[in-house]
Amino acid sequence: MEKISKKSAKYNRLYEQISRYVVTTPDRWARLATIEAVLHHKMQTFFWTGVYVLMEGELIVRSYQGPVACQKLRQHTGVCWTAIDSGKTVIVKNVAEFPGHIACNSATKSEIVLPLKDEKGQIYGCLDIDSDQLSAFDEEDEKGLLKILRLVNEDK
Repeated sequence: MEKISKKSAKYNRLYEQISRYVVTTPDRWARLATIEAVLHHKMQTFFWTGVYVLMEGELIVRSYQGPVACQKLRQHTGVCWTAIDSGKTVIVKNVAEFPGHIACNSATKSEIVLPLKDEKGQIYGCLDIDSDQLSAFDEEDEKGLLKILRLVNEDK
């Protein structure tokens, strides 16, 4: 039997907890806000946790936990737009080394961004998580977060 890491086990526990909360509403935004809140308060390395949405070709902050955020992100620049444009998760170990990084808060040192997709696979935004620690995110985070994000589109 494969041994599960502490981080993976924590994501599994959070998935179970969040799944009990989000079944109460069919609303995508309420589900995402709940996911943000739980992740932000349960994962010690998460400094900022939020959602940016595509609105008329712009990437606009929708909801978040943490310090005040950039309201609108410069088009096709930075980590969030890279995730949107590629359709793939972007993990940045050191934001100072990421070309075009948008510094909404100078305390941010590393970041993970996952594109948000609707039931048809269309990207409508991204989950953006920042840490004030270098190399805070890895593939285990991606796997755990992708599993949790599936709860947004599950049958209501």
